[in-house]
Amino acid sequence: MNKSIITNTLALIATILGYTLAQPILFTVGLFALSGAITNWVAIHMLFEKVPLLYGSGVIPARFEEFKLGIRQLMMTQFFTQENIDRFLSDSSGNASAIDLNPIIEKVDLSPAFDSLVNVIENSSFGGMLAMVGGSEAIQPMKEPFVEKMKEAVQDITSTDHFKQLLRDELEQPDVIAGMQEKVSDIIEKRLNELTPQLVKDIIQEMIRKHLGWLVVWGGVFGGLIGLIAALSKTL
Repeated sequence: MNKSIITNTLALIATILGYTLAQPILFTVGLFALSGAITNWVAIHMLFEKVPLLYGSGVIPARFEEFKLGIRQLMMTQFFTQENIDRFLSDSSGNASAIDLNPIIEKVDLSPAFDSLVNVIENSSFGGMLAMVGGSEAIQPMKEPFVEKMKEAVQDITSTDHFKQLLRDELEQPDVIAGMQEKVSDIIEKRLNELTPQLVKDIIQEMIRKHLGWLVVWGGVFGGLIGLIAALSKTL
């Protein structure tokens, strides 16, 4: 059950019992606890919802554009700086980072390379000889082995330290890093433009509801303690 509802309910029960049973201490404790819990609950509610006549309420929807701009600036100034991109391209010792291109190479369709090879042969001096043995159809069975060998060769080349260093040097060029930052910025901006105030409100509420609920609980607890002190002080 919602912690805010439990806290407010208990405080209200204590207030009603204190009033009906003519118990001033219980009444004061319950009243102060209820005021503290409700005040914090209203404050949390005002973060997300506009309350009529209450200036400053609905701050998250009202400042939605500033919220998006803040996220974008945070991402670009704290995460995707030139220093962080350079650090990403290096390992802990400062050497070229081991960028594994094998998964990408496996997904690349190298069939066009075989087709280009066949086209070159057909347009060369060997074209006549190829036609005599059945033309390009005669070497189609070689396509799959050719593609596999090409992938193996490319993987061997990209796995060498020399290639990785060349790749890192190229990626670390100022214009390349600047291009990366610009692309990342565009991606972040496009994703943020897909957000709506309602979606942002739902995301934030879901993340912090559990923790903000304790504000209501502690508001009730401290309010009750203050009420107890106030009630006892009257009896002295």
